[in-house]
Amino acid sequence: MPEGDAVYRTAKRLREALDGRTLTRSDFRVPRHATADLRGRAVLETVSRGKHLLTRLEGGLTIHTHLRMEGAWRVSPAGRPAPPGDVVRLILANAEWQAVGTRLGAVDLLPTEKEDRFVGHLGPDLLGPGWDAAAAVRNLLRAPETAIGEALLDQRNLAGIGTIWRAETLFLARLSPWRTVGSMSADELESVVTLAHRIMDASKDAPAPVTTGDSRPGRAFYVYGRARRPCRRCGAPVSSGELGPRSYERLIFWCRACQGD
Repeated sequence: MPEGDAVYRTAKRLREALDGRTLTRSDFRVPRHATADLRGRAVLETVSRGKHLLTRLEGGLTIHTHLRMEGAWRVSPAGRPAPPGDVVRLILANAEWQAVGTRLGAVDLLPTEKEDRFVGHLGPDLLGPGWDAAAAVRNLLRAPETAIGEALLDQRNLAGIGTIWRAETLFLARLSPWRTVGSMSADELESVVTLAHRIMDASKDAPAPVTTGDSRPGRAFYVYGRARRPCRRCGAPVSSGELGPRSYERLIFWCRACQGD
């Protein structure tokens, strides 16, 4: 699933192509909204909220999309052929540009005033203008028995972080993914979420995710995707495993020597 910084970059591309322009085409290829026609409406703004995208239109309507695992938005000059097959879920176009959403995990059309139906459960957005580290800490502390590596991925606590930046944040903080939230002080937790915010903020405008470490192609991360390779800090082999409740486990990478078990 894309990280929040990738969704942020997607929203930026959609803003550049759609915001302030009138739609000349809207093609919903999902049964629920197959008859919807938004032609003639101007796009007011496109924003990311965690891993969600909200495209707001005049007339009080919002298009909500979520990329999930394989979804993507592709922007090209208007009139270009859309990808063949059944992968396209939504096309939005104006006189200059078209945005094609493929394999989107969610496509919803709703009144703007009801956006909270889809994003109201989210914690503070790590890349949003209202980022609030203290609120994120309060959310984390609601489940003190939860492992910090699991809690960081719960979008109800803080929105936007995924498996990549979870692993990198915990490595830089020298924290075991299995350490419980309740064993940490509020100050420690604030340091962790602030670090995640700093890392993601630094990566949001990059063409590809990089950390403050070696950013050469294929060597961008400290631990993510580096199972059994030497830790960049100590040289011990990087470990990998799964963390989270059954059927919701997510892959985790960490250095036992630097972070503990």
